[in-house]
Amino acid sequence: MIKKFLLAICVAIPAVICAQTAKFGTVDVEAIIPNMPEYTQANTQLQEATNKYESEYKTLQDEMNKKMAEFQQLSNDANTPQSIKDRRVQEIQEMDERAKQFLATARQDLERQNAQLMQPIQEKMINAIKQVGAENGFTMIFPVGTAIYESTDVVDVTPMVKAKLGIQ
Repeated sequence: MIKKFLLAICVAIPAVICAQTAKFGTVDVEAIIPNMPEYTQANTQLQEATNKYESEYKTLQDEMNKKMAEFQQLSNDANTPQSIKDRRVQEIQEMDERAKQFLATARQDLERQNAQLMQPIQEKMINAIKQVGAENGFTMIFPVGTAIYESTDVVDVTPMVKAKLGIQ
């Protein structure tokens, strides 16, 4: 009797679990993030930093172009000793190296700033997606385009997430 009861439970549990329908959703992250006000602010800050770096790089380039023009004049002058010409070439090479180093540092700094600015935006969006999922009984919500096949039963939750975030 106990064996039959346990067997019935073992058969019934998977049937009950399968009877519950899974509810899947998709979300278009690319349609949400650019519409968030925080994203606009982050882009503005990043653009300001980029402009500062570009301005400083332009100053470095102008200095190097000035040195190149001076060197061109010296190299055309037959009375200028070779040691002076060599020193000017070395100065130009050092300036070029500093400019390359500056670009690498600027790129790294801008990437770091971008990651710092985007992290809270992404967290806010993820939290909104989780809330929409919990409130609407979704089993899973996937980013749009990650599945090879999506049935018509899959719900696009992008409008719900936008509403949760208060964006259009």
